[in-house]
Amino acid sequence: MGKKGGPWAVALVSMVLGLMLAVQFKVQHNIQNPLSFERSEEISVMLQQAEQERDLLRTEVTTLRQQLSDGAKGQQTDQGMQDALLQSQIMAGTVAVKGPGIRLVLDDSKAPRQPGEDPNLFILHDDDLLKVINELRAAGAEAISVNGQRLVARSEIRCAGPTISINNTRTAPPVEILAVGDPTTLENSLRMRGGVLDQLSFWKIDIRLTKPQEVTIPAYSGPLQFLYAKPVTDQGGAGK
Repeated sequence: MGKKGGPWAVALVSMVLGLMLAVQFKVQHNIQNPLSFERSEEISVMLQQAEQERDLLRTEVTTLRQQLSDGAKGQQTDQGMQDALLQSQIMAGTVAVKGPGIRLVLDDSKAPRQPGEDPNLFILHDDDLLKVINELRAAGAEAISVNGQRLVARSEIRCAGPTISINNTRTAPPVEILAVGDPTTLENSLRMRGGVLDQLSFWKIDIRLTKPQEVTIPAYSGPLQFLYAKPVTDQGGAGK
């Protein structure tokens, strides 16, 4: 076969080499494919876990936002209740207050008496104070004190011999009246022609009225207990 068998041998060797290469390529492909599939499985699992964590975080964020909203509403409710309580305390006179207003000082007349004149006409009486207080309240005074006594719903102003009783505390002229409100309105209500200060001026009562930048009125210091008055819970039973 000599020289004639050379080309066939080369062809046979080439075929064997080609088959070996094909087998190797197939084996390598089969090896790589399982690794690639396992990697895809791993990435899929990681993606699924990430999605679950994302959903949990979304739920947590929603819960926290709701708690924040509820907390804000609760704070607003608490603040609203505190504001309402403070307004009630101001109206009841149980807290000290300050603001614009007037200061009125009244004292007995120092003018010399004429023969035959009644000296009682030239001194300050409890009904004089009541007239002043009524004018101030009608003019919108939000808080009033007389010689340091805060006037509330239970306050009394009455004659107690040579003195005047306010909140069951005796006082005497000079009398200092403080009122919180619009200063101009309060002053005009007292100084109107024929009004209470005109009447007091006629009897030479000493009058000093000023409008300080700020007036401070103390809290009511008297008893607050009610022995007989009870709140009405059933409106239909009122008056029975």
